[in-house]
Amino acid sequence: MKAAPEAQKRLLDLAELDTVIHRLTHRRRTLPELAEHEETSARLARLATQVIAAETEAGDLAREQAKAESDVESVRARADRDQKRLDSGQVSSPKDLANLQSEIASLKRRQDDLEEVVLEIMERREAADAQVTKLAAERDSLAAAVAAIAERRDAALAEIDKELAEVRGKRAGVAADIPADLLGLYEKLREQYDVGAAMLQHGRCQGCKVSLSIADLNAIRAAAPDEVVRCEECRRILVRTPESGL
Repeated sequence: MKAAPEAQKRLLDLAELDTVIHRLTHRRRTLPELAEHEETSARLARLATQVIAAETEAGDLAREQAKAESDVESVRARADRDQKRLDSGQVSSPKDLANLQSEIASLKRRQDDLEEVVLEIMERREAADAQVTKLAAERDSLAAAVAAIAERRDAALAEIDKELAEVRGKRAGVAADIPADLLGLYEKLREQYDVGAAMLQHGRCQGCKVSLSIADLNAIRAAAPDEVVRCEECRRILVRTPESGL
């Protein structure tokens, strides 16, 4: 392939811009805020699940407490009715009186037992409600942290994207100055090596950093100025300049 020396030198400008694009793209992909946001969001999701579990437990205990209190009230009401019957003097039979007194005593014991159950449930519910409050506060704090990280991430990405757009705009201008066949070869090599051309500097390829052999240097010296030469080691396009040491 042949191309004017000036067109070949423009490849170095293109390669420099591609190096910047590669660096920016890598920086965008490995931005610390991306990993931080992902990790913190995962923690938030786990915490949100814990909050739901705690709220479910607290709700179950609230329903259990309501049922136990209803049972207490039911036993108390029945005992009150029996006590009123006893106090009214309507029951005259000794046997019926004994049975009524026995039932009242039994209901009192039942009421005491149920009230103990209510107290135990209330203690458990209080602990569950405190856990809900604690976890919900942690969740809200972590949600705020996730939002702050997202804001920093988006600002950093926007800055990188702005710089990428500027560099890509410059690249398009440089690429327009390069013949289509030479640009096509460069782009093919760029897909393999990120950068498709490198300067030959003091007998060394600046792409792979390998010094060329005497035979290779002699072959390049003998090549016409418009001949497109390649590095035998990395196969990038070698661009000759006054610094090539030929």
